Amino acid sequence: MTRVAVSGAGGKLAGPIIDTIVASDDLELSGLYNPNRSGQQMGGVTITDDPAGFSADVVVETAHPDVVFDNLGAWSEMGLAGVVGTSGFTPERLDQLRDIWGTGSPCLVVPNFSIGAVLMMRFGAEAARHFEAVEVIERHHSTKPDAPSGTALASAMGIAESGGGSADGSEELVPGSRGGDVEGVRVHSLRLPGLISHQEIALSNSGEILSIEHMSTSYESFASGALLAIRRIGDLEGGVHLGLDVVL
Repeated sequence: MTRVAVSGAGGKLAGPIIDTIVASDDLELSGLYNPNRSGQQMGGVTITDDPAGFSADVVVETAHPDVVFDNLGAWSEMGLAGVVGTSGFTPERLDQLRDIWGTGSPCLVVPNFSIGAVLMMRFGAEAARHFEAVEVIERHHSTKPDAPSGTALASAMGIAESGGGSADGSEELVPGSRGGDVEGVRVHSLRLPGLISHQEIALSNSGEILSIEHMSTSYESFASGALLAIRRIGDLEGGVHLGLDVVL
């Protein structure tokens, strides 16, 4: 039985992950962490504000980007394996995490736990090498704390690694009109009430357009991928890894 703790308990992403852990036959929910919700209960477990207030084999990190590095530093010192669902890991933040985490135990950063989103990223990177230009358009709920999303960042990095990039010739009359630049790939972030997660990878050649889209209509779409990461992270070497496809 693998003992699993969840950091950021009470958040939108943490909820369905906790429910799925509790319902599983091979995982035990052994701890919950969130200083802002200390004393509350979820899944029969009391949330603690003490980073050392639980025992676990794996911790799933879903806390706000502002506090995630402090949390991950604590989990690394405790020798836990880490599955990170927190968004906002740019190449620079990934390098910072590698310095913090070290190589003692595995840490898997998952920009999106949805299997469909992982496939979208893979298909986009594959297609990008065959098209003259590609851009990423992501839409999330208006309360999302960061932009672009972790999925969009990972998509752009994968596209760039495969040799894809955006056409760039327009003068911005309003700064930011062309979106952000992630390693030569333009990324556009929309924030609208009522959305959960929707991303399009738009690719173009002369005379043709290809659009690869994925939409999550419920936070439950992230639960199965989180369980896959929890169950497979023990197969990874110590250090930081990126993307659910590492364990698919």
